[in-house]
Amino acid sequence: MFQPRVNLAAQHQKRFLSIHEYLSMGLLEKQGIKTPPGSVAKTGAEAYAAAEKLGTEDMVIKAQVLAGGRGKGTFDSGLKGGVRTVFSPREAQMFAEKMLGHKLVTKQTGPAGKICNSVYICKREYVRREYYFAVLMDRKSQGPVMVASSQGGVDIESVAAEDPKAILQLPIDINKGADHAAVRNLAERMGFTPKCVDQATDTMLKLYDLFIQKDATMVEINPMAETVDSEVVCMDAKLNFDDNAEFRQKDIYKLRDISQEDSREVAAAKYNLNYIGLDGSIGCLVNGAGLAMSTMDIIKLHGGEPANFLDVGGGATAEQVTEAFKIISSDPRVTTIFTNIFGGIMSCRVIAEGIIAAASTLQLRIPLVVRLQGTEEEEAKKLIEKSGLHIITADGLDDAATKSVQLSKMVNMAREAKINVSFELPI
Repeated sequence: MFQPRVNLAAQHQKRFLSIHEYLSMGLLEKQGIKTPPGSVAKTGAEAYAAAEKLGTEDMVIKAQVLAGGRGKGTFDSGLKGGVRTVFSPREAQMFAEKMLGHKLVTKQTGPAGKICNSVYICKREYVRREYYFAVLMDRKSQGPVMVASSQGGVDIESVAAEDPKAILQLPIDINKGADHAAVRNLAERMGFTPKCVDQATDTMLKLYDLFIQKDATMVEINPMAETVDSEVVCMDAKLNFDDNAEFRQKDIYKLRDISQEDSREVAAAKYNLNYIGLDGSIGCLVNGAGLAMSTMDIIKLHGGEPANFLDVGGGATAEQVTEAFKIISSDPRVTTIFTNIFGGIMSCRVIAEGIIAAASTLQLRIPLVVRLQGTEEEEAKKLIEKSGLHIITADGLDDAATKSVQLSKMVNMAREAKINVSFELPI
């Protein structure tokens, strides 16, 4: 049975700003929420000073990369583990120097890994129990929801799969705000001891306030811990923020670290292009998110693999189309580019101008399949025909997908056989 190539909901977090743990912890501290004392370091010497400043022999050093699974990751320096316990400033410096400037590969980064430019050194807290807590935007309840579990400090997705009853939820009416009694009841259900219930309630209410104040899409604490001294401490924090609120959260968006992002997505954002990189070999340039999803699905139906989601929007210019081609063709895995345009608001002629400009400027050496339909369709086809470029046109979506997949397979076979093949566009 045919299965869609990708569920873009799984790529959801790529469309929102994520910030480093030490920055998230700083926001929590400003909110009056307890976190382990700590500071960031960007050199080995700074790591030594940060550890010495803590005045304790029990510390943790954490690589600051925007990916989960750091503790089980491996650096290209050979060091295993992006989260390590350390017992002296000298040891903190040693590990920092093995982390800084190196890429950490985890289950979430893919084989390319992500560069570590800073480390977070904090006091090691001794905890009695660990919990999971998050505030998220929930489509089902159409508002914020608190998600909690007594099983913190582990992969929460595994907990949800193996024991769904262990996941507690409390929908919040965004107009009324979080109800103190309901949140206290949640803390009790999570299993906090009587001494810590009030602290936990206060912490969760403050986290909800932070979520609202900063236009967050997620505030995740894993773990939220109960220490041996009966204190509730947020041991880790992951915060994501809504791109649509950038205009009123300028201080938050100044915290963005583009070194942690896909360079193609960064380039796309500069030109207001909606781009998400995938793992296939057929580059897609489409106008409209729905049509882009359908395009990826029909590529999969014909046995191909899309290399990206790229929506140029309803009012794209020739310049944006050219930039879109640059981004797609910068991916070495791309063997064919499939351009699928429905001219409603968008003029097919404008897209054709962009295609011609991009093909000429970039001197593309891979097949380019174009399907244009709608506003100024005939004018667009004439422009392409008169351009003198060998662009493969298609009359329908099925025909375009078939040609794209066949050409992609041909190029892949040639590459595997180490045959130097070039589809030069100029005739």
